Amino acid sequence: MNDFRDIGTRLSNWGRWGQDDERGTLNHITPAGILAAAQCIRSGRVFELSLPLSGAGPQQGRAGRTNPVHTMTMLPGDLNSPDGLVVSDDMITMPLQCATQWDGLAHVGYDDLLYNGVSASGSVTAAGGAARNGIDRTMPGMVGRAVLLDFARLRGVDWIEAEDPAIEVEELERAEAGQGVRLGAGDALLFRTGWRRKSLVEGWSTQWLDSNPGLSPDCAEWIAVRELAAIASDNPGIEIRPSRTPGARLPLHCILIRDLGMMLGEMFDLEALAEDCARDGQWSFFFCAPPLRIANAAGSPTSPIAVK
Repeated sequence: MNDFRDIGTRLSNWGRWGQDDERGTLNHITPAGILAAAQCIRSGRVFELSLPLSGAGPQQGRAGRTNPVHTMTMLPGDLNSPDGLVVSDDMITMPLQCATQWDGLAHVGYDDLLYNGVSASGSVTAAGGAARNGIDRTMPGMVGRAVLLDFARLRGVDWIEAEDPAIEVEELERAEAGQGVRLGAGDALLFRTGWRRKSLVEGWSTQWLDSNPGLSPDCAEWIAVRELAAIASDNPGIEIRPSRTPGARLPLHCILIRDLGMMLGEMFDLEALAEDCARDGQWSFFFCAPPLRIANAAGSPTSPIAVK
């Protein structure tokens, strides 16, 4: 393939929605699109797609990412109340990208630039976080139609191995045709590699975090032409890892986040949703997955909801 910088330059959305834009491809979502997405609700079945936020989560401590630490700050009996009132209170300490989460537009860039030409070193600081492209500027986030493409099912496996071939454009379109759906402007693509099922069978591991099946960087143009609003998957990387592009660690992240301005959702639990879609043949649904309104953050946990 061409150098990812060349692809990113050609597909760039910088300036498309104004020089001050910080929402990127979420601008593809329109009120008409949201109304159309509501027509996907046929049975009222609801699926919550997040991993539990707990100390037994997927993180292994790499790059400062740990599992959440949940602490009770008040227990029944701590409050002396004459009316017998009891109160429980608690707190959580966690990296913002340790489980089901969105990569925001300040999360990845290259050549010291983030989405829309923002200086990475000039806008992201230890004291202030992301002064531009923070996750809070994307609110209310992804709301609209989503389509699940089940590549593990398409390949006839419980899960795709990290060493297997990457998902290419031909396979995206073959999955659409086989499932009777087509992704369009303002849609979110959710895709299943079976990586969540792998964790349920084998447990969490460093290997689960450090390598995964996923999209080829060559999918970037297809994603841009379809004008997708967001992409999410059941693994921690979206794109195939380790990278098979010489000299590039996360080429698709670079193109999608930095050049297109697209949030990426990682570690979604798609198992129950995929089983239900396979049963009734409905692979599109109403989808809502707002980030937390964390000021100047590069990413955020989310509790995604799919409604069929």
